[in-house]
Amino acid sequence: MILDDFLVFDDHGLYCRYGDFYLDPQQPVQHAVISHAHADHAVAGNRQVYCTPATARFMQLRYSKNAGGQFHLYKWHQSFTIGAVKIFFIPAGHILGSAQVVMHYEGITYLYTGDYKLQPDSTCEPIEWIKADVLITESTFGNPAIKHPDPVEEIKKLKEIESNILLGAYGLGKAQRLIKLISEYAPNKKVLVHHRIAPINTIYEQLGYAVGNYQMYNRKLMKTQDEYVYLVPPFTFDSYLRATGVKRIFASGWKNLQVNQQDTLFISDHADWDNILYTVEQVSPKQIWTLHGDGSHLKSYFDNQLTVKALN
Repeated sequence: MILDDFLVFDDHGLYCRYGDFYLDPQQPVQHAVISHAHADHAVAGNRQVYCTPATARFMQLRYSKNAGGQFHLYKWHQSFTIGAVKIFFIPAGHILGSAQVVMHYEGITYLYTGDYKLQPDSTCEPIEWIKADVLITESTFGNPAIKHPDPVEEIKKLKEIESNILLGAYGLGKAQRLIKLISEYAPNKKVLVHHRIAPINTIYEQLGYAVGNYQMYNRKLMKTQDEYVYLVPPFTFDSYLRATGVKRIFASGWKNLQVNQQDTLFISDHADWDNILYTVEQVSPKQIWTLHGDGSHLKSYFDNQLTVKALN
């Protein structure tokens, strides 16, 4: 029997009382199962952390000694148990090391996707599918009006821009994907990276994922020709609000983060509406639980077919 209270939100985040653990808690807890290393899913200070090796590396880089008390690292499909719940990880395709969390309890399988994407990305493990009774899916872009364009066609836009480019992107995951895409599909552009992005690239490379061609930012280089793309994290991008002599572009799936109408770069690391529907088809759940977004469109779409409820 599916338990309606298998996962509930409390002051610390998404809690499983049957295993006494949290999924991607928002505040430090005793037992934290972490899907991936983005800061909105992986906070510092948890006492027992369960995650993939790549996620641990990124958390330790970001938080240093405060990353967590003890890390328990698991390869794909390697089972472990917390309380009475059997758990294993499968790839989510979001960033390197990002995991979906498969949970078995009393004959029922619950699948927590974390953040995930279906678009091809050679800088991380491709998403994997498994059948589950309950699909707990992010619905960041769970709207029929949102359909992500082909990232290759998006990146090719950069080839036609005849000026240096200040390219804003999240430093973990999105930046490495962009470097690889630019190297392959806009090779006339030379990528410079911010000093905060370089250590993340190093971890990717140490784990066997080449991110493409890049070099460290040097102010003098940007003054010599019009073929450079300076890749920076959001806080640096915002500080260059009045930068001259460069074209400012921010890579995101969100329209409100596009900084000008002439040069948009819609590249998202999340599932869009069609991708979510395809995920439901692959997982074949009896129920869908949504979070991280508006689940009302899914509820309407599956009316009288599947139970859909919002956790947040």
